[in-house]
Amino acid sequence: MEAHTVNDLITTAYRSTPRMKPMLNGRPDPQLARALEHVPPRSIEKAKTTSEDFEAMFLNSMFSQMTSGLKGEGPFGDTPGTGVWRSMLTEQYSRSFAKAGGVGISDTVFRALIMQQASQTKPSSKESA
Repeated sequence: MEAHTVNDLITTAYRSTPRMKPMLNGRPDPQLARALEHVPPRSIEKAKTTSEDFEAMFLNSMFSQMTSGLKGEGPFGDTPGTGVWRSMLTEQYSRSFAKAGGVGISDTVFRALIMQQASQTKPSSKESA
């Protein structure tokens, strides 16, 4: 079986499987649903990963600012290694928060990425005729 035939089968199977309808502010988003039809599945996955990474980076910045003034005694006190440990901890917190749904930034970034990709991959007038 040739590669393009396998890709066609995968694409057909992906498009025919029932998926959750895209939502925007708790309501169905038909514009995003139409855009998703014009974007390849690999690009959708990449956009999802990119949007989660962006939100994790934003949350990491927030958490870093939130914990920058913490001082104290004990294992989490003001020692030379605490800053390094705290930065790793905030990075893991931010990734966990983003993966669990975050604060909504990744949804907006994902929508923007998909809309941009869909506008670039619209079929030409020759293909739609």
